Amino acid sequence: MTTQLNPVLRHGASASLIALIVLCLLWELKIAPLRPGGSLLALKVLPLLLPLRGVLKGHLYTLQWAAMLILLYFMEGVVRAWSDPSPLSAWMGGLEIFFSLIFYLCAIFYLKPAKKAAKQVAAQRKAREG
Repeated sequence: MTTQLNPVLRHGASASLIALIVLCLLWELKIAPLRPGGSLLALKVLPLLLPLRGVLKGHLYTLQWAAMLILLYFMEGVVRAWSDPSPLSAWMGGLEIFFSLIFYLCAIFYLKPAKKAAKQVAAQRKAREG
């Protein structure tokens, strides 16, 4: 059984992950760092680098756990968009919400046909055995 996975969604997930990495680096080093000259908060990019290769290749397992990881960045974006005193930093939080939401949706909809096919295979296997 062949599962058709949408390459547009894979590219959307890849582009939004890269955009989130760039955004976080620029935000914490140049645009609106917590301290002048940049802050160690830029290290928050490191976990985003872990799934990058697998996401670019469209690996299903990587997209699954990266979709859960990205929710942490979504939450940070929400907190900082509504609580940072700097309007620029709040705006960057809004961008973080946007990119993490795009990644999450692309990953979930990319994975949906593969999950459906896996359930069908499991049901067929169970029917043959039982």
